[in-house]
Amino acid sequence: MRSIEAHGLTKEFKVYQSRPGLAGAFRDLLNRQYRVIRAVDAIDLTIDQGEIVGYIGENGAGKSTTIKMLTGILEPTAGELKVNGYDPHREREKFVRTIGVVFGQRSQLWWDIAVQESFRLLQKVYRLPDEQYKRHLGRMVEVLEIGDLLDQPVRKLSLGQRMRCELAAALIHQPPLLFLDEPTIGLDVLVKENIRRFLKEINKELGTTILLTTHDISDIEALCSRVVMLDKGRIIYDGSLTKLRLNWGGGRKIHLDFAKNVQLNELEQRTEGLPVKWEQTGQRQYIAHIHHGELAVSEVLSRVVQYVPVQEMRIEEASTEEIVRQIYQEGMTIV
Repeated sequence: MRSIEAHGLTKEFKVYQSRPGLAGAFRDLLNRQYRVIRAVDAIDLTIDQGEIVGYIGENGAGKSTTIKMLTGILEPTAGELKVNGYDPHREREKFVRTIGVVFGQRSQLWWDIAVQESFRLLQKVYRLPDEQYKRHLGRMVEVLEIGDLLDQPVRKLSLGQRMRCELAAALIHQPPLLFLDEPTIGLDVLVKENIRRFLKEINKELGTTILLTTHDISDIEALCSRVVMLDKGRIIYDGSLTKLRLNWGGGRKIHLDFAKNVQLNELEQRTEGLPVKWEQTGQRQYIAHIHHGELAVSEVLSRVVQYVPVQEMRIEEASTEEIVRQIYQEGMTIV
């Protein structure tokens, strides 16, 4: 079953252009000029139920506009869109009962009342039976460790405390689809880890589909097996992190410190036929540049170690953040 199915999804905005100077201001009163900005450009996106997908891109790439269309806040200019089987904009009242949303910089809790009172209000909004509400809330309170926060006003919570309560509020009605927009922004390492663990648990236990937008690549690495990369309103990559690293990570480097002297040409002869290039960095220190594949790494080591003993070894590969940065800097399209 598909949680999200979008074909040719497009959103355009008409932006007013002002002309310079006093004369330009008078002209604008009588004859305004506009230009059209295409924030999302005919994207195709399908997400199956139970997936955790990272949706990433630079500022202005169109991420937030996409999320607003998927949640029914904005109506698409063109294209077809179904989320949980509904048209998010035209069937809004039925649709919003099937989603949860957490925006890192916006709160859905009432600022001046206790957290538990916000939860009770949400129970009434979603018309949840008492037994179902108490059972599910109790589970979230336990996992998110927010029991001590329930009687505190939201305005007195720290950012990390509020974000844990925001997650509980978004999931209080057990929606099959959860949208997360920068959920760990500004949080310390321990709070981030707790939130990631909680998200993995609800995905595993309840089959909750999660669409995560973030600039923190470590969130993507910790949670997502699939990543969708957006640039200038278009999808430039949709696939697994493993494939992204394999094809665009620039390979791996094996740093070797041998126990005795060895010549560069001897290492080249031993690894002839493999996708490897040797670089000497010291009398006994070499770097083997592996172009692709984990099999090549093991094969290089098996050929070399039986010939000359290795004193120290370190395998290095480009991080996902470095790969993503390179893709955007070079403007590559890798779909």
